[in-house]
Amino acid sequence: MRVFAIGDLHLQGGDNKPMDVFGGHWTGHFDRISADWQEKVGEEDVVLIPGDISWAMQLENALPDLQMIGRLPGIKIILRGNHDYWWSTVTRVRECLPEKMYALQNDALKIGDIVFCGTRGWGSTETADDRKIYKRELMRLEMSLERARLLEGEMIVLCHYPPVDENGNATEVSELISRYPVSHVVYGHLHGVGINVFNGEAEGINYHCVACDQIGFKLAQIK
Repeated sequence: MRVFAIGDLHLQGGDNKPMDVFGGHWTGHFDRISADWQEKVGEEDVVLIPGDISWAMQLENALPDLQMIGRLPGIKIILRGNHDYWWSTVTRVRECLPEKMYALQNDALKIGDIVFCGTRGWGSTETADDRKIYKRELMRLEMSLERARLLEGEMIVLCHYPPVDENGNATEVSELISRYPVSHVVYGHLHGVGINVFNGEAEGINYHCVACDQIGFKLAQIK
């Protein structure tokens, strides 16, 4: 079993929202992702998608996007991003997911010898409201990590927001993660040419920014 990751697919969600407004390199981006995916991924491999999956506002409008991902090979694990407004309750989401696609929220999932867990996170602590959301996401992450520990296996964490800064310096999120036997963390959210992202090892944990434009619209092999 191999583990791949790619985030921030930003599929159209029924709104026909073209991504090339963010640069010509986004033209036909999911066609390129799909071609690479089908070339690399076997049916027993795992693909992690840490958020910003669809522009849809309602779950029913996100279903074609989820089904399109579902038709691709492998086992898919998805996480909610800040633009996934269609993600209402995890129960409703799970009821609609295609076969071999799993949604993480406040829990963990073991496949083979690897346990997957994580949470969306938050990007700012500047205001009281931001701080409240950040703390709530820390609680959700701890809940997910604790459930992962009970499952006993190598732990891989999914976040949407960056868990470290652009230089790999610690945050409250990474400090929490470092208390657990985590080997890899995948995250996304960051877009644009020239944006600094951190890929590398910090405190013995390997961090991977897998926003699709940051990895050339090709899946990153994590393990």
